[in-house]
Amino acid sequence: MQAVINKVEPGMVIINSTIQYQSEAGAGTGMVINSDGLVLTNNHVIEDSTKLTATVVATGKTYPATVLGYDTTGDVALIKLRGAAGLTTVPVGNSSDIKAGAPVVALGNANGQGTILPAAGTITGVNKTITASDQGGTITSETLHGMLETNADIVPGDSGGPLSDAAGQVVGMDTAGQSVSFGQQASPTGFAIPINTALAVASQIAAGHASATISIGYPPFIGIYVAQGSNSNPQAQAQQQAAGNPFGGLGGFGGNQPSCYTSNANLQVPSQIAPASSGTLIDGVICASPAAAAGMTGGAVITAVNGKAVGAPDRLQSILAAFRPGDTVTITWVNLNGQTTTSTLHLVAGPPL
Repeated sequence: MQAVINKVEPGMVIINSTIQYQSEAGAGTGMVINSDGLVLTNNHVIEDSTKLTATVVATGKTYPATVLGYDTTGDVALIKLRGAAGLTTVPVGNSSDIKAGAPVVALGNANGQGTILPAAGTITGVNKTITASDQGGTITSETLHGMLETNADIVPGDSGGPLSDAAGQVVGMDTAGQSVSFGQQASPTGFAIPINTALAVASQIAAGHASATISIGYPPFIGIYVAQGSNSNPQAQAQQQAAGNPFGGLGGFGGNQPSCYTSNANLQVPSQIAPASSGTLIDGVICASPAAAAGMTGGAVITAVNGKAVGAPDRLQSILAAFRPGDTVTITWVNLNGQTTTSTLHLVAGPPL
């Protein structure tokens, strides 16, 4: 196993993410695939991040990182280490050749400890479909297809790291692990995206080719917290969130809401809602964001973007997804007093979705 580690580890990075607007931090792993600092990792490692750094294991040097693009449905992302040159790349194999029973070693920043730990095992299945639950971010679960299954013990933090064959060639990208409860007579189960699949997505991102599943660069951002879902009634949106709100239902702490938020740590469901029958309810506004500059507050309701009617939060998100950071949009919204305003907002770069 040490021979495999010696071949693969020099091309690995430890990724740390700041998730500012969600009052969280994250840790994962990445693989250098280009000496100038292109790094392959999972989308769920960079999802919702407002700041990324990557530490090259071989040198201990830490670089700021930029998201070049991501595929949410395939859980693949490509990042660039700013100012990096002359990096060692991971040795890449051919995942099409891997068969059940083949010995493998999973490497990664296990449990975010800041060091690379190996886990040996074998391939127990190929072309598997799984539903993986994420321990953070907005994606609660995702269905992934064509996965490699292994009994190597893949744990949180390993995500984005290499699954290597006995020759030290990377055949997969560690993505999901399944812990075994005490008393069960079963082996650990881990899953990896075949490296051929992951690199195909990375190549498309590097070429700047967006698609129905691949996003290039950072998404547009106006700086608001909204509900999820397809209900277009703002009152119903509030009730739905109050049912699952950890801060005491409508109005939170006695209804004393801040004018803006720096994270969602104390986000409250608005106690007062603008009198609009349809639109997306703003739960809160992020400080120093375009929405805050326009005067929007929690409890206001967005009713249109560029003149297009907005109902449910899902609709607002799909409309905004068509724009890029730097674009200008007009947003029509109703405030708590029932006054309708149309504001021009300059979209800024937001955290990856």
